[in-house]
Amino acid sequence: MENNNSLEAFNSMPVSKAVIKNAIPAMIAMLMVLIYNLADTFFIGQTHDAYQVAAVSLATPVFLMFMAVGTVFGIGGTSVISRALGEGRKEYAKKVCSFCMWSCVIVGIAMSLVFLIFMDQILSLIGASSDTWDFARSYLIIVSLSGPFVLISNCYSNILRAEGQANKAMMGQLIGNFLNIILDPIMILGFGWNIKGAAIATVIGNLAAAYYILYFIRGKSSLSININDFSIKDKICSGVLIIGIPASLASVMMSISQIIMNGLMAGYGDMALAGIGVAMKVTMITGMISMGIGQGVQPLLGYCVGANTWDRFKKIMKFSLIFSFLLGLILTVLCYLFTNSIVSAFLTEPSAFDYSVQFSRILLTTSTFFGVFYVLTNALQAMGAAVSSLIINLSRQGLIYIPALFILREALGITGLAWSQPVADILSILIAIVLYLWVSKKMMKLEEDKEYKEYKINSN
Repeated sequence: MENNNSLEAFNSMPVSKAVIKNAIPAMIAMLMVLIYNLADTFFIGQTHDAYQVAAVSLATPVFLMFMAVGTVFGIGGTSVISRALGEGRKEYAKKVCSFCMWSCVIVGIAMSLVFLIFMDQILSLIGASSDTWDFARSYLIIVSLSGPFVLISNCYSNILRAEGQANKAMMGQLIGNFLNIILDPIMILGFGWNIKGAAIATVIGNLAAAYYILYFIRGKSSLSININDFSIKDKICSGVLIIGIPASLASVMMSISQIIMNGLMAGYGDMALAGIGVAMKVTMITGMISMGIGQGVQPLLGYCVGANTWDRFKKIMKFSLIFSFLLGLILTVLCYLFTNSIVSAFLTEPSAFDYSVQFSRILLTTSTFFGVFYVLTNALQAMGAAVSSLIINLSRQGLIYIPALFILREALGITGLAWSQPVADILSILIAIVLYLWVSKKMMKLEEDKEYKEYKINSN
């Protein structure tokens, strides 16, 4: 076993060093997830078949459902484990880790079966046309086979950070993503398997999630995935789900909203659909890296909550918010300046290219603030604020975004569909700020009252 006290070590570092050291690996890991997501679209784009690009745009939000469920156990487990370690409850943390592992296996198998059995119904639901149906069906059938491994990968890339093993978490994602990136050109272009080749490369990349399993089997972790440590008692199951489900709703709602967006955009033709799919990839450059900052600081914040070190909590938040805003600004400016070059790597069909550039410029109007949003959201999760987390994650991609799609389409037509996301972003960030201020103030006040009562008892 190694680095048993690594999260404790982070707690004794200067704030800026602790945040950077824990956030950078998470950001690199999310960058690799980004590259992995871009790889399929990029190499399929080299076939110069916009219908296959459109099919990937249709299939992606469906596949994200697997990742969303992995997030339930990953984010929920990270929140519970980091707080437990802050409180010195290491055996409890082990049981939570094992619960997350075996839940991923069981739920992953069940989801794969459901997707395979109801594939045609799913394709009808997401709006596949006669030109994209067979492409999307082939892709989804193949990637569904790796369901349990997708859940494990997304779960444990988070949980390893809960014990301070940010580098180990990063390595697991790097291995799988590198495999996918290397295999994509070979299978899509070299073997001529086109979209089926992209799906096979994705499956092989997800199987690399076995890296996390080997890490635990070799006894290098202070946590456990041993079936003997599996338990749902002592609020293990409820503790994970009460934080994990609201957190995963962001991904679930993202999938649902993208499916709705695709359905509405398909009414303007498959080239418009291909255009919005690539535009979303452009904004993912800022979004995924910003998400990594939030994931990186969450264990640090959770440990502070468990250890009741609120002064350090506030210092971590201040530094993280400034850092995430500046990074978001830089990335947004770069994406805006090179929008044409980025889009041209995926699309050559003129009308699809024009749509994508137009949509990208619209979506980039609020990407500067992505990092701020994710830091605030992860802070609420670190504090165990389940209701507030639920409100935020339902709002950005659901309660605000989905109605905005229909309202702005009626008002502005096709560009209204693109403007719906920036509108949802601004309103959601405002909600996140209000909820964070309310929850943090409430928790700090409770702690002050508790300390005052203990002082009065001891002084009498």
